[in-house]
Formats: sequence, C-alpha cells, structure tokens
Amino acid sequence: MQEIIEELERRREAAKLGGGQERIDAQHARGKLTARERVDVLLDQGSFEEWDIFVEHRSTDFDMANKVVPGDGVVTGYGTINGRMVFVFSQDFTVLGGSLSEAHAGKICKIMDHAMKVGVPVIGLNDSGGARIQEGIDSLAGYAEVFQRNVLASGVIPQISMIMGPCAGGAVYSPAMTDFIFMVKDTSYMYVTGPEVVKTVTHETVTHEELGGANTHSTRSGVADGAFDNDVEALLSLRRFVDFLPLNNRSECPRRKVDDPADRIETSLDTLVPSNPNQPYDMKELIYKVVDVGDFFELQPDYAGNIVIGFGRVDGSTVGVVANQPMVLAGCLDIQSSVKAARFVRFCDAFGIPIVTFVDVPGFLPGTTQEYGGIIRHGAKLLYAYAECTVPKITVITRKAYGGAYDVMASKHLRGDVNLAWPSAEIAVMGSKGAVEIIFRQEMGDPDKIAARTEEYQQTFANPFIAGHRGFIDDVILPRDTRRRISRSLDMLRGKQLSNPWRKHGNIPL
Repeated sequence: MQEIIEELERRREAAKLGGGQERIDAQHARGKLTARERVDVLLDQGSFEEWDIFVEHRSTDFDMANKVVPGDGVVTGYGTINGRMVFVFSQDFTVLGGSLSEAHAGKICKIMDHAMKVGVPVIGLNDSGGARIQEGIDSLAGYAEVFQRNVLASGVIPQISMIMGPCAGGAVYSPAMTDFIFMVKDTSYMYVTGPEVVKTVTHETVTHEELGGANTHSTRSGVADGAFDNDVEALLSLRRFVDFLPLNNRSECPRRKVDDPADRIETSLDTLVPSNPNQPYDMKELIYKVVDVGDFFELQPDYAGNIVIGFGRVDGSTVGVVANQPMVLAGCLDIQSSVKAARFVRFCDAFGIPIVTFVDVPGFLPGTTQEYGGIIRHGAKLLYAYAECTVPKITVITRKAYGGAYDVMASKHLRGDVNLAWPSAEIAVMGSKGAVEIIFRQEMGDPDKIAARTEEYQQTFANPFIAGHRGFIDDVILPRDTRRRISRSLDMLRGKQLSNPWRKHGNIPL
C-alpha cells in the first residue's frame, strides 16, 4: 500500500509541474502566474478541489504520443470565494501553449455541467493558443461542446472570463458568450485572426496589442468589461466582483452587513446639479454617495463613458446601477452606450438584481454616423431590455429627461416601479430653445418675443411637476434624501412578483 501511495504522490507532483520548470520560469519572466498559482490567488485558501488531474490526450498524429502531459493543459475543479462555491478552469500555457484538445475541452465541459447541476458560477482563466492543430476536427468539436454549454448556462448561472494570455480564433467565442470578460494589460489579447493573417488579407500592419490587447477591448471595441495591471490585481478584483453576484438565477445576492445607515442624509447632493442647465457634473459622485460606503464596481469604465454601469449595494443588498453621465457627450445616448447598458440590464434581470437608474439625458445623439450605424436598432435594444425587465426598477431623474430618451431610461411607462425626480428635473419633449424655435418659427425674427416664449416654455414644461400631475413621477424629492428613498423603495419591492406573457423567447433587435 505504501508503494501505491508513493506512486500516487509522484504522479500528482509530476502533473503539478505542467510543462516543466523551464516553461514555468518563462511564464514568470513574462510577468504571468502559472495556472495553479492563479487558482490559489482566486479561491479561498485551501478550498480548491481539483478534478481530472490525470487526464491525458489520446492523439498519436504528428508525434503527439511523445507529448503527453497529465492534465492536458487545463486545471479544473471547484472551491470557494468568500465562502461561496464556484467552479473554475485555468488554462496552462506551459503545456503545449494551453492549446485546446478533445480531452482539454472535456474537462471544461465536465465542470460546466456540474456547475449547472448545483447552481454555482463558472469562472474561466483563459491562457491558450487556441485549438490544438495536431488534433484537427477533434479540437474544433471540443470548442463547439464548450460553446453549447455557454449558451445553455446563459441566464442560469453567472459565467465570467478572465483573459490572462492569448485568446485567438475559435477561443474568443466562448468568452464572448459569457456574462463578463476581464483582461490583463500587456499580457493578454483577443482576436479572431492574428496580425499575420490581417497583414496577408488586408495589408494592414498591426501589433498584437493594437489588434486585440486589453486597452483596445476596454476602450474601443467594448468587448472587455475591465482591464487590470497584472495577474494578482485581476484575480483579487475578480474575488471582489463575484461577491456582488448571486450563485444562480434562483438564489438571492449575498447580503453584507455594512456600517452605513440606510437612511443616511447626504446634504452635498443638494448642490450637485449646477444652476446652468448646460453645465456638466459628475454623475459618479451621486452613485458613490448613494451606495453603501462608496463601494461601486464599475464595468466598462473606459468605454462609452456617456453611460455608467456597475454594481453597488444599498443597505447590504446588491443593486445594478445605470446612469447617464453629463460629463461625456452631455449624457446623450448613442450606439455604444445603448448596447453597453442594454446588456447590463438584461444580466440584472436574468439574475434577479434590482436596477437603480439615474437619469440626465438630453436625447439620442444626432448625426449621420449614428444613423448609418443603426442607432434606431441599437437604441431599441436598451428600450427592449428595460421594457422586458421584471426585477425591481427604481428611477431617479436628476436633470434632463428629454424626448424618446426619457421613455427609454426606465420610465413609468416601461413598468418602472418607483420613479422619483429631483426639483432640478426637466421632463419634456426637448429643450426649451429647440421647442420654441419649432413652435414659434414665425416669431424667430423678434429676439424679445423668442426670449419670452422660451421663458414661458421653461416655466411650463422644464420641471418635474407636469409629469407629477400625470402620475408619471411618484414624488419630487430633495437630493439629500436620495439614498433613503431608494433604500425604502427596495425594501418595499423585495417581494415583487411580475411575469411576462409565455413565449419561447422574445426577438430583441440584435
């Protein structure tokens, strides 16, 4: 028996070396952790239970029979983050570049299947050169098996991808179907075809970083939800992020005790909105002062900055926050911001997370670029997402809510549960100047008359009271009371029940 135990330990230690010490040293030299080191940082100490450590590929083509490494380039298993269960796979670049084989894919599929059975999130730490070319169609079949599970798990359990190395070709589509993608600066990249192929086909010369680096995807394409400076920062931030989420679509988010009174009054908010309606202010200041202890995890902070999305807590419970940002494009909705917010709203709805919306939107961004790019269809995505959403929805209009953008941003007409406004709110079809120029076009030659008409329109419509008269606004509140009113509204809505008509699925304007 002792010999068997010693043999087991020898095999385990060999498997843990992955591609060998030389390749581990090379991984460290690039500023990257190994697959197992990443798992150790991500999960609670001592909680990881590894599966399939002895799995090997069965390929014999192209001398692959002599390139067999136990585990086959991916570490899989389960553990806990802050005491809550997650399944995780961590690709090992030291083993054949982390390339995906049939056996490698099988290990990932196994943990995804089990995560669905027990109802816990799946986290993928991606560091792979893509499909293992030596296995041909078998590796492609492996990817497709993973893709199918991504789709079936969507909206059932949270799926999170952390890109920590190369991710090319078919390898990018599994992360693309997960709920959130994070990247590590300078060491990770994602693209469908690499720089060499791009140069051959389009004659463009581009680097890996320019084509698909963390900066590109977190600022230009919007593929990544965040980018971090190194592996350790990325994994520790991921621990914090997961703590906002429920385990599955039937469980509630974790409720954390906080030393921050739910009825806290924030007098500084009374002066947040400038007296000049054309002067910007930072909507993030409102968000940080409303959520518990200023703890807000912003997503896509460097992409489509005219809208802010992310998770915070109010009285210990998770909320999703969507807010127009007057500091960027005056808070107008455009193609990028509409898609960014729509996807976030749909995630919150799928997992029962209440949504708090802060509104200061003068409308949709005009121009040929927007129209030719399909702003009608893309803007409708956000409209569709809010209208379909059945979780508690609380809306606070701080200043402008003009035109169709007023409707889109969780208005009462889209089944907003509690719709509040600050005294500075302006709810109208459009701004006073534009409205007067249309209504009183015949008087445009008389500046005094136009000034008087503008003032008349301002007094009549540029306030929250007309909407209040119609019942479209539930109350006009003092800015200082915003946190208290949101907290009470969330408590009131805790038992909310609302369902949409039966259907196989809707047809969102993709």
